Amino acid sequence: MLTMMASSTTSGTMMYVIMLVLMFAFIYFIMIRPQKKREKKEAIMRKNIQIGDEIVTAGGIVGIVFSIKEDTVVLETGGDRSKIRIQKWAIAKNLTQHEND
Repeated sequence: MLTMMASSTTSGTMMYVIMLVLMFAFIYFIMIRPQKKREKKEAIMRKNIQIGDEIVTAGGIVGIVFSIKEDTVVLETGGDRSKIRIQKWAIAKNLTQHEND
């Protein structure tokens, strides 16, 4: 009787561990992996920004790249050609298409 109860507890524990592993795998493939791919794609886009590209910031500002520094970009916006400096991480989208894209 004791061995049957111990065997039942062991199989229950194994089933619990298997379910946890399956849940972690599901979360990884549904949530974490696509987010990492998206972040990698955005990092490549930010790295390939060139002077003259039209970009959109995370705040919705549209402008043309005037100069590029290590972690900042100067944008020229509006008809009066005003310039603003933003962080590279704030670039959400590059609207300019290049031949190598």
